[in-house]
Amino acid sequence: MRRTMTLLVATTAALALTAEAPASQLIDRDATKVTLQVNAKGEAMVNYTAGGKLKHVLAWGAVNAVAPARGKKQVSFELDYSGGYGKYHKNSYWTSFSACAPYDGAPLAWKVVACKAADQSYWALQAWQRALPNYGLPATGAQAVWELHLSHWTGGLPALEIATDWSYRKYDQLFGTYTYDDVGVYGFSSTSAGVPLDTFGRNIYVDTFDSAYGKGWKRENSFLTHRSKGSFCYGLFPHGSHPAGNGVKYRATAIGPGVAPDVMWTGDAPGAYDATADKEANDTLKAMGDSKCRPN
Repeated sequence: MRRTMTLLVATTAALALTAEAPASQLIDRDATKVTLQVNAKGEAMVNYTAGGKLKHVLAWGAVNAVAPARGKKQVSFELDYSGGYGKYHKNSYWTSFSACAPYDGAPLAWKVVACKAADQSYWALQAWQRALPNYGLPATGAQAVWELHLSHWTGGLPALEIATDWSYRKYDQLFGTYTYDDVGVYGFSSTSAGVPLDTFGRNIYVDTFDSAYGKGWKRENSFLTHRSKGSFCYGLFPHGSHPAGNGVKYRATAIGPGVAPDVMWTGDAPGAYDATADKEANDTLKAMGDSKCRPN
């Protein structure tokens, strides 16, 4: 039968390796020994090792996200890879940073470290493999990197809500919405391959578990959310020589809007086709009001 899944949110903001919108920023790749400090000015210091070098990145100037608006830009961090020396021209500035209070917010997926600042805002870092190839193909070195993302927010987290049913009675389908503060997360321009060309567009990255691609989690595909509700639908059809990616369960990850945290959803596959459950799901799909998502 169809199941409507609960939301699991991740933390961290991140920008993709591609031209994907600069919302939550990508800090680096394959980072280790990651720590996070903040100061009373609303700035964060990210410390880590990458490429055999110890790095310090100062981030400031952004919190949360704004609603999509054509011709405008989403909020984003200012980043100083000199660790503040380029901004303040004195290493003694680092002494103003300290570890912030333990994180007590909503559950975060892909979390590396998170904390609560003195102004009650949250900062977090997370890492995940955004660039994996589609259809369970083996990843090259560049595709397999773990991207380190930074976020800064107050209040609630973005909501990635997904339900499962069937396409043509044989292929699993995911459909739902991606919203922030009850407003759809979507953009206005993209490439033909679905890469956002503005600072608002977002992709949903779907992984399938124990599928025809093999054991464990494999990347199925990624796709854009739709205007103007942040809605989407995706059927796990065969693609060329690649088999249908129907799995035992699924997960979906999306980069947060603005510098809000990234989010992740997980849920079981819908199982064997059930006509009654399919009709119920189709009614829900119609109610989304997305002309690009029609029952089949």
